[in-house]
Amino acid sequence: MNTNQRAITCLEQNKYDEALALFKRAVEESRDVQSLTNLAWIYVHEEEDHGAALALLHEAIALKPASYFPYNLLGEVYLVMEKWQEASDMLVRSLAIQPTEEAYNNLAIARYHLGDIQSAADYFQRSAQPSDYAMYSHIKCLIELGRTEEAKAKLDANSEEDEEFVGQVEMAELYVELDCFEQAIEWFEKGWKLYWKTPDWVGRFVYALLKINEAGRAHEILDEVIQQKAEEIRDANKEAFDDDWTEDEKAEYIQKLAEEQKAYEGLLQRITGGYIPPMKYDTSLRSSCYLFGCERHQHPEYHE
Repeated sequence: MNTNQRAITCLEQNKYDEALALFKRAVEESRDVQSLTNLAWIYVHEEEDHGAALALLHEAIALKPASYFPYNLLGEVYLVMEKWQEASDMLVRSLAIQPTEEAYNNLAIARYHLGDIQSAADYFQRSAQPSDYAMYSHIKCLIELGRTEEAKAKLDANSEEDEEFVGQVEMAELYVELDCFEQAIEWFEKGWKLYWKTPDWVGRFVYALLKINEAGRAHEILDEVIQQKAEEIRDANKEAFDDDWTEDEKAEYIQKLAEEQKAYEGLLQRITGGYIPPMKYDTSLRSSCYLFGCERHQHPEYHE
């Protein structure tokens, strides 16, 4: 059993410190595509040390690997660092070797942040499964492109029964973007008891209700969340300090709750005065196992 195989065995057995030491030893023994990529993967996914991973992956890429693993992983690191053009360039190189859903999704993210919404829409579609977050992102891009009929048809086709269903509030958010307020409200109501309440999407719910003259329900949900915040503030004030809960942390938390309560209290007046709560949209990076020699994922060791 070589050093890489021993490292992966230790990782599978949750002997992390031993695994890390062995991955480092593999690099010391031979600075090749496999050892550099595997240690970089550990730095990204276990240590969250993207700077260390970046240096290793640059070295691996300089060896002109025939595998897409280091390209995908470097693209991922660039996305985390918000180096959108570098990520795009690297993921294009990865796709030239072997198309993967992860590379398509992550290339879509890079292109979205570069302002190339058409390209982002196309790549999100290539990575999407029925009703998943990539499909949600694809539809969001279509709306931004003004292709609203196509977006509506694809949104209507999403189903809670699909394995990777994006979520009720996410569905509602897109219907608001399409000015389909009754359908938006249906989905907000489905998610009301399931989601943690935050001012961004609750504000969108209130906005949709007011657009179809359901002011009574808007008052109801605002009263509920304002009361919830008041209770959370009372509970926080009763909490005792300990090693994990300092006085400053408590004060900061209570301040955050008070700001959310204030946001809810002023929401109705702001919306009736013309304010349209913006949609909060975040891209979602996709990753995978890029460890050469990983038996669990049936990855062979690297050979030229």
